[in-house]
Order: sequence, then structure tokens, then C-alpha cells
Amino acid sequence: MGDQELIQELRQGNESAFRWLVENYRNRVFHTALNILQDAREAEDAAQETFIKVFESAAQFRGESSLSTWIYRITVHKSLDKIRRRKSRERLHRIMPWWMPDEKKSNEPEFHHPGVAAENKEKAAILFEAIASLPEKQRIAFTLIKVQGMRYEEACEILEQNTKAVESLVNRAKLNLQKKLADYYATVRHTDQ
Repeated sequence: MGDQELIQELRQGNESAFRWLVENYRNRVFHTALNILQDAREAEDAAQETFIKVFESAAQFRGESSLSTWIYRITVHKSLDKIRRRKSRERLHRIMPWWMPDEKKSNEPEFHHPGVAAENKEKAAILFEAIASLPEKQRIAFTLIKVQGMRYEEACEILEQNTKAVESLVNRAKLNLQKKLADYYATVRHTDQ
């Protein structure tokens, strides 16, 4: 099914077209959200919210970008919304811990990406923690380009930035990660000797 045909079917509320969309984009949407959120449960929620938004907004799709780019853009926005809500809840919990006593604390267990081999889990957890600490735009650009392996052209469309801006974000992210990970790698080198 082509993009235009799929959008037409979604605009008409065709449930089989929606099922086709979910089946064909589910893994990509979930992994994009997972790489941004670093929480499988939140990534699943963000993926569901993305598909609902796509279905409800099909009439607004103008075709200025590819359907996949539009879906990725929605996924990124839904993931960022979840991060912002998480940060707001954490701030509220710090101010009034008695109000939400069962709320999950910010010292969550380390994130382990399901695609990382067991022997690399510790290194990956440290890397993902460093990525999570990057400024938002750097984190998203780095995640799309370096973690997901997306082409710069598509990432530029998703982020609605030109190539130079995205390259700059990725380069700054790399520099920040090098600084953040320098101590870890110095310690690893020292213990290996």
C-alpha cells in the first residue's frame, strides 16, 4: 500500500488500513521511542499514542514529507512529552513527597536496551545514561543519527532543521559524550592494566 493510498484510507477511518500501518511501523516507532525514553513501558505508551495521533490526524497530513518522516516526527514529540511529564512529576515529588508516596523515584534501575548483547550491558547502560543527560535537541539528533542509524536527510526533516544545524547538534553531542564518558574510560583503562 502506497503512502497516499494509506492516508486516504486512514482519512476514511478504514480499520484494516490502520492495522496495516501499525503492523508495518510498530517496530520502528517503538525503537525510536525506546531509544529516546530509555524505558520500555513508556516507549510502548508513546508508540500507542503515536498511532492514535496518526489515525486522528490523517486529514491534516499535507504530504510535505514522507509518511514515515511524519510518523517519526510524531513519535519524537510524543516521547519528548513523556520526558517533560516525567521531569514535572519528579520535581513535584521532590517538593511534596507526601502527596505521591508511591511515585517512582528518579533513581530508577539502569536502562538495558533489548538489542544490546549481555556482555555489553554495563557499557551500554553507561552510554545511555550519558545520552539521557544531553540537552534535548542534541539527545534527539544523536539518537536518530548515531543510535538508530538514520540518514541525515531524514533526521533533518523530522527535526525540521537544516543539515548544518543537525550536524552541529550531533557534533556537540559527541563532544559532550566524550567529556561525560572520559572518567569512565580512564577508569576502565586503568583497571585493565
